[in-house]
Amino acid sequence: MIRANNIILCRKKKILTSIFSKASGLMFSRPIKDTGYIFVFSEPRRIDLHMFFVFFPIDVLFLDDKKRIIEMKKDFLPFTFYYSKKKASYVIELPAGYSDKTKIGDIIKF
Repeated sequence: MIRANNIILCRKKKILTSIFSKASGLMFSRPIKDTGYIFVFSEPRRIDLHMFFVFFPIDVLFLDDKKRIIEMKKDFLPFTFYYSKKKASYVIELPAGYSDKTKIGDIIKF
């Protein structure tokens, strides 16, 4: 389960830690429903994301090492790129619209 301020964002989660799982992410998958993909990084870094072969929009939350939202990308569209402006320790990919109840500074629990 993924929560922000005691509000459930997703009931299911998938934690991605390996290089392969992070590189493939949501490529060639069906639209996600009520599932968040959590990317874990060993140290904070600027994150470059692509939506190649992802055929549906998503919301993306960038978290610091305390799991606080430091940056958001809503409606990340298929076949586009995004490069984070801040260094993040975690990235959470959610179905589009699932981050609407969150804001910068919120603490995420998973």
